[in-house]
Order: sequence, then C-alpha cells, then structure tokens
Amino acid sequence: MNPFFASSLRPGKILSHGVATFKCPVLYFRDDAFALFYTADKHAVEALMPGKRLHPVSLPGNRALVGVVAFNYLETSIGPYGEVGIIVPVVHGHKPPPLLLPALLEGRYPGFGSLVIHLPVTNQTARDAGRGEWGYPKFIADMRFTITPEAMTCDLSENGRHILTLHVVRQGFLIRDEKSLTTFSVRNRNLIETVIPNKGCFRMAVNPQGSYLKLGDHEVAQGIAGLGFAKRPLLSRYYLERNAILPQGRVIEKDVLPLDGYAGIDGKGRCETIYFPDA
Repeated sequence: MNPFFASSLRPGKILSHGVATFKCPVLYFRDDAFALFYTADKHAVEALMPGKRLHPVSLPGNRALVGVVAFNYLETSIGPYGEVGIIVPVVHGHKPPPLLLPALLEGRYPGFGSLVIHLPVTNQTARDAGRGEWGYPKFIADMRFTITPEAMTCDLSENGRHILTLHVVRQGFLIRDEKSLTTFSVRNRNLIETVIPNKGCFRMAVNPQGSYLKLGDHEVAQGIAGLGFAKRPLLSRYYLERNAILPQGRVIEKDVLPLDGYAGIDGKGRCETIYFPDA
C-alpha cells in the first residue's frame, strides 16, 4: 500500500446517509484534477458567507477569489465518479485577513480553507454521502472529461442544460504539494471544518493563456455569473498526481446561515472520460 494511506485514519467508521453506506475516511487514489481561479466582486462574494467569522480572501480593487475545480475520480474507496466544485478561498477568524497574503500562503495561513458553494457529482451515492455527512451542497449532474496532452476539459450539465465548461491548458511551474486541504461547509446550521490530507504535485500558471470558463443558461451558472467574474482567469492549476484522504469534519461554529446550494433531483448522472493518446 502507498505509505500515504497507511495511517491511523484506517480502518474507518461505517456511515450511512440516504442510499450511501461507506467507510470513512474516504480514500482517493487517482484522479484528474484541474482548476481555474478568477477574481470576483468582493461584495457579491461576501454575501455568500454563512457566518461572520468567515472572510473571503481579498485582493486589491475590492476583489475576491473564486475557484472552479474539476475532479475526475478514477480510483477511490467508494468507486469512480466526477465532481465539480465552486469554491471561495476564505479565512476563518475574528477579523478579515490582510490582502493577498492568505492566497500566497494557502494552507500555511491560520484558518485558511475553501467555502464550498456548489459541488455537483455524478451519482446519488456521492451526493447523499456528501450532503449527509459534511453538508456539502451537492447535486447530481452529467460530466464529460476530455483529457489531452495539451489541455484538460470538463463539460458540466444537468438533464441537457449546460452549466459550464472548464478548460485548463497544461502550463506553469511545478509545485510539490503536501499541504492538507481544508473545506468549510454547513450542516444543520453548523459550520463544518474538514481537514483533508493531500499529497501530490501540480503545475500552476499566473494569467494562464488559452484557459477559460464558459457558463451556460442553468440557474447555477446564472448564480456564478452574478459574482462578477473577471473576463480572464488569474490562476490555473492542474495535478500531475494526487492522493487524498477525506475524514469526518468537526463543528467549529453554530447557528450560522444555511448553505444548501442547488438541490437538483434524484437520478443517475453520467461521467464520461475521453483520453487522447499520451495524455
């Protein structure tokens, strides 16, 4: 076994939510993972915060960061599925953080993490597990991943309605990543912090050329458009390899505002992957 997974977190605890019965923590062995980060209107992003101690990472000019992240989970302890996250880098604390610094330090900055705004997935098991245990705002959708030597693309839709297309060109400088990832979500009016051990390496580019996000006419896309994204992405990121361990979260704040996101309907989503040679 990969030494990364040979930790005290396993064997795990059996959990059940809806149609999902699974062992927690969930292990992620192999995936295609890529993302774009845009600047957005700070006031619009602040309106998404469920509690007064969550502060968006701020940039000059009354801007904040918002990310769109795609995961094509190829091998996990709960089976393969696709996932797309709309996330806001934030800091949990008593006062707003300084400009830029949390974005530069990420997990090394105290209280840094990502508030999950939407998290569509491609099957009901992943949806029920995520909503029931972590409060992640998941819904069932269809995803088509196209992976080539030059770029990585995810087309996201629901019942034929286009939500978004995320296209990330492979470029940038190489970074070894062994920082845990922290997410914030809301379950039953409780703010949940989940610290996810993560190990891999990725390439990151500033003002990436050729990468883009295209939004559709779905209500989720309309909500994203309302955040006032810049025309071009500020950062791109794609992983060459990655392992992760998703444990249970912990309550860090009570009586916050709900953050249920778009609910969608029951059903089975599609996850299609197209690999071109040598990708």
